[in-house]
Amino acid sequence: MAKKIIGYIKLQVPAGAANPSPPIGPALGQRGLNIMMFCKEFNAVTKEMEPGSPVPVVITYYGDKSFSFAMKTPPASYFLKKAAGIKSGSKTPGQTDAGTVTMAQVREIAEKKMKDLNATSIDQAAKIIAGSARSMGLTVKE
Repeated sequence: MAKKIIGYIKLQVPAGAANPSPPIGPALGQRGLNIMMFCKEFNAVTKEMEPGSPVPVVITYYGDKSFSFAMKTPPASYFLKKAAGIKSGSKTPGQTDAGTVTMAQVREIAEKKMKDLNATSIDQAAKIIAGSARSMGLTVKE
């Protein structure tokens, strides 16, 4: 018999740096889940990733206080800021530029994010990423 799903928790945790401090501790603790078990499992799975990159994770918790988690790729904004070499996007996108990215960088990011995007081809995924870049105030160059 399948376990009864009680709910889901969505968090963004730095790769390889999960610890019981907020936001992980309170989110799992108030539902009676084993915080240290999650931290150890998450850190073991993300040890090959770039340390500190933000990883969106969806934790499914069950009636018997057990859990499972699914990870997604880091947000497009993280990759775009890294490619452009900036700390943050423009405060007024469309009016001031924060930096530039090339279409080759956009395609590379689209390939990394492909499994999490609602696109059937790399070209469509690149358009989605280019739109995200423009909304951050980045200029996309051919």
